[in-house]
Amino acid sequence: MSVLQRDPQDQVRVLDEDGTVVGEVPDIDDETLVEMYRYMRLARHFDTRAVSLQRQGRMGTYPPLSGQEGAQIGSAIALDEQDWMVPSYREHGASLLRGLPLKQTLLYWMGHEKGNEMPEGVNLFPPAVPIASQIPHATGAAWAKKLRGEDDTAVICYFGDGATSEGDFHEGLNFAGVFDTPNVFFCNNNQWAISVPRERQTASETLAQKATAYGIDGVQVDGMDPLAVYSVTKAALDKAKNPAEGEGRPTLIEAVQYRFGAHTTADDPTVYRDDEEVEKWKAKDPIPRLESFLRETGRIDDEGVEAIEADVKQRVADAIEAAESDPRPDPSEMFNHAYAERTPEIQAQYEEFEALREKFGDEGFLRE
Repeated sequence: MSVLQRDPQDQVRVLDEDGTVVGEVPDIDDETLVEMYRYMRLARHFDTRAVSLQRQGRMGTYPPLSGQEGAQIGSAIALDEQDWMVPSYREHGASLLRGLPLKQTLLYWMGHEKGNEMPEGVNLFPPAVPIASQIPHATGAAWAKKLRGEDDTAVICYFGDGATSEGDFHEGLNFAGVFDTPNVFFCNNNQWAISVPRERQTASETLAQKATAYGIDGVQVDGMDPLAVYSVTKAALDKAKNPAEGEGRPTLIEAVQYRFGAHTTADDPTVYRDDEEVEKWKAKDPIPRLESFLRETGRIDDEGVEAIEADVKQRVADAIEAAESDPRPDPSEMFNHAYAERTPEIQAQYEEFEALREKFGDEGFLRE
């Protein structure tokens, strides 16, 4: 039976919380398993440093990902080169694995438009900060691939549990079901839509079961188990590109997980959740979970872990140095990219801003 052919309320797992195998281990070679672990460690360290940069005033508001590395890396590593990724605003780890340099992610959250420039050959959309707005885009991109006969290509779209309360979610999935588009809709259910808990989003027992209303497959997976995430994502991508007779292409994956930190660095999670809840979820941490499995199966040892730690720290340090060495953008550039050309309203705003800069100088905008 396919991992997708199960009740959406039956959560898929491969590793339990201490890394013991409790399900079918996917067919992944040793090198790829170690790379999965490396990228998870890299994403975690990058996240820690990025929060620190923001706290030091060296970067703008930033959305932490710690706790969600298993879902991001486990899913992204299942993509083929020709597949496309449509992220929300928190997929720093998945985007890195897809080919976006850490420097670009840093520049984006430093307010630099260069952070939106995708390297040549990287099939990745820019981050989408508005909630759920990227879902119809992903559906349209997948439909285009189907219309062009590009049957070897699928489109994965990431969004949070809060996005399932938006109209764009329903429209995107409904269209995908009707037109049978090669989509994988990946819902990162991290339990909180900023300060709104999962149970206030919907009365549905799972988010995965919402797929039934659109006539597509839905599956719930332990999002802090990277091997389980890989299994369901790989199966969904394969089905999107080559469905069996009578199968639909789209799939909704609900990855159940938890964000250890704040929604963004502008958020204070202690206001709406308690330490006991956070510690309960930290016991499911995907990184030691995968490390334990790799150690038990002889795929990694102390020396290997230490080498990865050193490499991760150096890569993040190099990325920070490169991003901070980049010339800062002129503040007037913020008026240049909302439209192809400035509208009369934006031109008026630009002129007002420039007049204020001339009168007070840039220092006038930095005084508290």
